[in-house]
Amino acid sequence: MDKAEKLKEDFIMNFGWAYKAFGLSKLMGHVVALLLFSPKPLSLDEITESLKRSKGPVSQITRRLRDKNLIRRVWQPTSRKDYYEIQPDIFENAFRNNLEMVRNNYKLAQKFRTQIKDQNVQEAEILSARLEEMQSFYELMDKKYREFLDEWDDERAKLLG
Repeated sequence: MDKAEKLKEDFIMNFGWAYKAFGLSKLMGHVVALLLFSPKPLSLDEITESLKRSKGPVSQITRRLRDKNLIRRVWQPTSRKDYYEIQPDIFENAFRNNLEMVRNNYKLAQKFRTQIKDQNVQEAEILSARLEEMQSFYELMDKKYREFLDEWDDERAKLLG
């Protein structure tokens, strides 16, 4: 195996472990890494062959990655197959996906705090305090995420010239 192939293999393997550490599928990380590494769009067949995986799971993962706006399907005039490449804003989009989770957790805490107050549930004092902490935590996270995205806009503008 030459140096480029070894680098590619290590890159794909490590992305898989990184995705797994975030509670996501290793295969999802492998597909993202492969597309990051590839200088050109890849067909589903090329992805499955490169990763030595069957078409079904890879097809499901590409659909999920497209739904999360991390990869996109591109048209190739010489082929009828679907081809995929990384979304240009993949890292920002991944961050925005996390921001969506933060906002959903905030809303969850808010909803159940309201229900506890409205129903005057006994033994809810501890839960209410925990939900208040949860709501405050995610509210601050949302604020920091928005600040980060503002800073990222400036940084990305510098990178893109």
